[in-house]
Amino acid sequence: MLRSTTRYRIAALDPRAHLFEVSCTVDDPDRDGQRFRLPTWIPGSYLIREFARHFIDVRAQSAGEPVSIVKETKDVWRTSPCTGPITVTARIYAYDLSVRAAYLDRTRGFFNGTAMFLCPEGRAENPCEVEILAPADTETQWRIATALPRAGAPPYGFGLYRAASYEELIDHPVEMADFSLVTFTAGSVPHDIAVSGRHRGDVERLARDLARVCQWQCDLFAGAPDARAPFDRYVFLVNVVGDGYGGLEHRSSTSLICKRDELPQPGITAVSEDYRTLLGLASHEYFHSWNVKRIKPAAFVPYDLSRESYTTQLWAFEGFTSYYDDLALVRSGVIDVKSYLELVGRTITTVLRNPGRERQSVAESSHDAWIKYYRQDENTPNAVVSYYAKGALIGLALDLTLRRCGRSLDDIMRALWQRYGQTAVGVPEEAIAALACEIAGVDLREFFARYVEGTDDPPLAELLRDVGVSLHRRAAEGAKDRGGSPGHDDAQPRCWLGAKLAPGADVKLAHVYIGGPAHEAGLAPNDVIIALDGLKVTSDAIDKMLTTHRAGDAIAVHAFRRDELFTTRLALAPAPRDTAWLELDAEAGTITRAARASWLDVAE
Repeated sequence: MLRSTTRYRIAALDPRAHLFEVSCTVDDPDRDGQRFRLPTWIPGSYLIREFARHFIDVRAQSAGEPVSIVKETKDVWRTSPCTGPITVTARIYAYDLSVRAAYLDRTRGFFNGTAMFLCPEGRAENPCEVEILAPADTETQWRIATALPRAGAPPYGFGLYRAASYEELIDHPVEMADFSLVTFTAGSVPHDIAVSGRHRGDVERLARDLARVCQWQCDLFAGAPDARAPFDRYVFLVNVVGDGYGGLEHRSSTSLICKRDELPQPGITAVSEDYRTLLGLASHEYFHSWNVKRIKPAAFVPYDLSRESYTTQLWAFEGFTSYYDDLALVRSGVIDVKSYLELVGRTITTVLRNPGRERQSVAESSHDAWIKYYRQDENTPNAVVSYYAKGALIGLALDLTLRRCGRSLDDIMRALWQRYGQTAVGVPEEAIAALACEIAGVDLREFFARYVEGTDDPPLAELLRDVGVSLHRRAAEGAKDRGGSPGHDDAQPRCWLGAKLAPGADVKLAHVYIGGPAHEAGLAPNDVIIALDGLKVTSDAIDKMLTTHRAGDAIAVHAFRRDELFTTRLALAPAPRDTAWLELDAEAGTITRAARASWLDVAE
């Protein structure tokens, strides 16, 4: 049966008011009244976001005459019965400067289809066409960057695009701006980088570095050099801002937000810390082209965008991706081993500083992402573990464990690709553990019981010794200590408050860690400490003040809770040794150095 084409039209109606106008035309509507549904969430970001809240109004017409349309639920509209083609048109407010929804002003337009395109019920599998109209009211001449296949539109131009289905249509974000553009080849296919926003970045260098990272990832999944990518074209949509960070994966593109300083600068050959952050973000989202966009949890096959889709596997789909994002940088030769070990040390530090890891497993965190991870509050560090960060450490631990058996996590990823990604079959909930046991040839069920289903920390110090890497821990040196590199000798225990401060000059408690000195003293999140032992205190000075005390000292605290002043006594405790850094073992033997070279794919 030949399926009719669902036709869309989108225009930047009023950039000053941040309004898009989007229409959807169905040639053969349901005779009892056609229902139109808008997604409530976007794949890759596991929170019900209620995109319909940005719809200003919705109207319908057929043959030039108005047709009645009513809103049945928060995300569903129904037209009155109609025999001919029907067009539903909506005005949508777009001022979300993120990678998840839509944005429009006189300098830039951006949208995800999940926030824009109504889906006619019963026609999700129909082919789609979308006409993207050029805005009349902008400050510059805009072009279009998107991985949507063209259906008459010129390259990077406004006009007609197509998709094989509604799911494909909404998985291709669109950038409209006067962007910088550079192209490179990886996996035998073209890759575009479109950079919007004011910048002086060396986009040619960015392209050279990402070409190496992308090709390495293509090779990983194919198990062969110069392997082909699983798409015909890929687009990095990069929005440069003064201060921001974020990324969202799509089947053949990604949307990224980065700080202006994170772009490589002309004339500088070193990989700065800021640039390394951008490379890691781009690597992460590109890895998702396999791991979650094509290798999917069974709960996502197909996506149900009208409600939550629960899986306990995000620790693998996000965690393994977080492990490989930085690993790809060192294995492709874009960063050196020392930089990579610093990044791993920071990830370990992030997990160690989160007491929630002792109360929630990564399997539970994955399942509860909808209500906890994406809805963080003042108690999140005490109750939630990041399936990104701890998932990355589980990926590292599993990789090193498998290498003891002559295999690796690379073998797991390739098997997942061959069995599930290439066949478009969802990954069952217990499949990864079973696959690891099969590939290792030994029973690894205890590993998954302790570190995935349970809350134990993986034995990284022991496993890293296998590859000639030493794991060290020390106390944090202050509120701004990020970890990942050696610090001062901490033979003399430091004191800590047992709380994290909110940004600003005031000593405002953002988080109070259960069991820490602040918690025991009765302090709470949002309390503002104004004095310690009768002396005024600021966020810049508190670390220095604490160095004048020893663990066990009891100090008087004056603080405000809301607008009420109170006093309490706080018994200082030694700061936990929760700052990790890694170093190469200079005394490692030949076999150990060979294992390290195999793990990092570098010459020793």
